[in-house]
Amino acid sequence: MERLIWHQLRAGTHLSTRKGRGSLTILIALCVGFVLDLLIGDPLWLPHPVQGIGWLIARLEVPLRRVFPKSPGGELVAGGVMVVLVCLSGFLVPFALLWAAGLWSPYARLALECILCWQVLATKSLRDAAMQVYHPLAAGNLEAARKAVAGIVGRDTEALDAPGVARATVETVAENTGDGIVAPMLFFAIGGAPLALLYKAINTMDSMVGYKNSRFIYFGRAAARLDDLANYVPARLAGFLSVAAAGFCRLNAGGALRILRRDRKNHTSPNAGWPEAACAGALGVRLGGSSSYGGVMVEKPTIGDETRRIAPDDIRKACRLSFAVAVLCLTLCAAVRLAFVLPTLTF
Repeated sequence: MERLIWHQLRAGTHLSTRKGRGSLTILIALCVGFVLDLLIGDPLWLPHPVQGIGWLIARLEVPLRRVFPKSPGGELVAGGVMVVLVCLSGFLVPFALLWAAGLWSPYARLALECILCWQVLATKSLRDAAMQVYHPLAAGNLEAARKAVAGIVGRDTEALDAPGVARATVETVAENTGDGIVAPMLFFAIGGAPLALLYKAINTMDSMVGYKNSRFIYFGRAAARLDDLANYVPARLAGFLSVAAAGFCRLNAGGALRILRRDRKNHTSPNAGWPEAACAGALGVRLGGSSSYGGVMVEKPTIGDETRRIAPDDIRKACRLSFAVAVLCLTLCAAVRLAFVLPTLTF
């Protein structure tokens, strides 16, 4: 796609507006960043923006709790102040970096935008994490599979049986397809790296403080509500893209649509049920149900029909479905961005 546009530029076509140049930059960065994510993922040796966001959240919590009263109202305000500060940092830091890079060279800005797009996507890292559970589980090493799944889920894993490990992994793949792939890609397509990293800041806050326990029930409420709002559209898009992707993956697209329509609200989250329901229907398995968190059993509704017992191979199928969703989302976002670029081309 971008090769065609650059060929037109060399032939005498040029972008007539700054808006067109910005759209082209985002379009190229989106495609290049997606490929980089597939090839490289998130290497441990490379600093990641989410690490910086997490560091900021951890450093803000203690002083904000000291400044504001130790009461429900005080903690709500303290959490709200943290949300504002983290969101401003998540947006303004990449905005300033891209602006500075653009002063040096438009190619430097493009390169930086490509790198930032690569770092906000999680297609490869999600699959890698799931396959680290799949391999020992398929080999019959339940203890190793439990340890691996403990790194990607919040529930207690010590007593999970093999179907429980597979179910937890499939649920994680489905949910993170929405907030780890579709959501950042969609925000990047709309507003480039600053908007995508703003979303990552919101999502990271929710993962760190958005819990309904005694510590965060008030302090983390603003972060949790903002994350619900930010994921409202991406989660629903991920659900419908999962239905379409099921057909490409030779899974049950009709079942995915049926379970999506029936069970999308069978989740404690207003958003996670959409991609999870579509995945459950596509695989023909039952997800959700009661789970133990911190030694406390939490009753949750089920998602999907148990047409068969969930198996380790369902992890591979869920990863394949997740990748197909990522490709479809990229195609959709790139097509929309291209629609903004083409009217600005002059001959």
